Amino acid sequence: MKVIICGAGQVGHGIAERLAAEQNDVSVIDTSPELIRAVRDTLDVRGFVGHGAHPDVLAQAGASEADMIIAVTLFDEVNMVACQVAHSLFNVPTKIARIRSQSYLQAHYMDLFSRDHLPIDVIISPEVEVGEMVMRRIALPGATDVVRFADDHVLMVAIECLEECPVINTPLAQLTELFPDLPSTVVGVWRDGKLFIPHSGDQLIAGDLAYVVTTREQVRRTLGLFGHEEREATRIVIAGGGNIGLFVARTMEKKQSRTKVKIIENTRERAVALADKLRRTVVLHGSALDQKLLLEADIQHADLMVALTNDDQVNILSSVIAKRLGCRSNLVLINNPTYHDFAKTLGIDAHVNPRSVTISKVLQHVRRGRIRAVHNIQRGAAEVIEAEALETSPLVGPPLSEVEFPDGMRIGAVYRDGAVIKPSGSLRIKPKDRVVIFALESAVRQVEQMFRVSLEFF
Repeated sequence: MKVIICGAGQVGHGIAERLAAEQNDVSVIDTSPELIRAVRDTLDVRGFVGHGAHPDVLAQAGASEADMIIAVTLFDEVNMVACQVAHSLFNVPTKIARIRSQSYLQAHYMDLFSRDHLPIDVIISPEVEVGEMVMRRIALPGATDVVRFADDHVLMVAIECLEECPVINTPLAQLTELFPDLPSTVVGVWRDGKLFIPHSGDQLIAGDLAYVVTTREQVRRTLGLFGHEEREATRIVIAGGGNIGLFVARTMEKKQSRTKVKIIENTRERAVALADKLRRTVVLHGSALDQKLLLEADIQHADLMVALTNDDQVNILSSVIAKRLGCRSNLVLINNPTYHDFAKTLGIDAHVNPRSVTISKVLQHVRRGRIRAVHNIQRGAAEVIEAEALETSPLVGPPLSEVEFPDGMRIGAVYRDGAVIKPSGSLRIKPKDRVVIFALESAVRQVEQMFRVSLEFF
């Protein structure tokens, strides 16, 4: 596949890295010579210095033969015009744009992006995507990652195995025997910096991060079996009143829960605007690093500190200070991947990676076959994929015990006619089943092939 990426920032670089690793023909455009130099030096891609919406630059990058353009510059208008030019002059089939301004995304304006106006096939709103991820993490405090599949009926949760975890040092097959009615499957394990798919005889050990696929109804029970029975936060302090902070506060208000939310915003004008837009949320003006302001926000009695500013260091430091002042736990937005590895040692309970959320959304549309959703795991080491089974798929027909699966792949759940089915050797996949699969990087291409329409079908 030939792909043009406009924007070589963290998101553009991450998408280019993922697509280039899969032997796609990738061209990256950016106005910054330094960013393009970094892309050329570190990735097997072509880099072009220029404006992503200019026809001559797009032509130079190979737009006339491109299958897809992904516009993820910092400017919505550049992204929109790049897609328009790619469509009108070069007839690029698939156009993806990152749109950050919420004014463009209001429901009564969505016709703007139709084929007759601004022809954009997929709109990615990082603030909304990240905001929804934060809300999922707030709802399930025992999980370090939460992703929903099959119209929210299936969940993949990442669960840290602590020393007191009840299920460690027990073969996974034995756990299935102990809890036969529990539709939960351990599909992946991150241990000592390596990701692998466990076998039935394998055991979880303290320090593991287990990736578990389960149902919406049984997710809390599953977390409990892993020793995570943290109660949902009812007193939350948010650091940062940007688009994500506002989204989270508004969503909490719409839920009409008894949760008390306070926002700390550093810019006075923004703080005043937040106070006008929110009804039950208390807005405080000042720095989230100011201990006096944190105490004024009653941080010592808070259940959760959610740090959502644009500055990673402010997010990390304010969350560490909050815990030392008595806050029970924290959830931190961290853009820079170099901070992820040692966030835990600093006292960060959980973090959200906006780049990973955006890349996952893009990969959903890059993947071929009937792929409905994709979630990136451990910086591309694996993907959780929801795919629809076709009549020609090799999965359809025989029992799963007779299907030759590629190494590095495990089925976590099957969604059929409104019901979630736990996979077993006797299960037979039917056409239109939605299959949730955990696939290591080496197996992703083979998973795609399993859900593509065979030429013999026509």
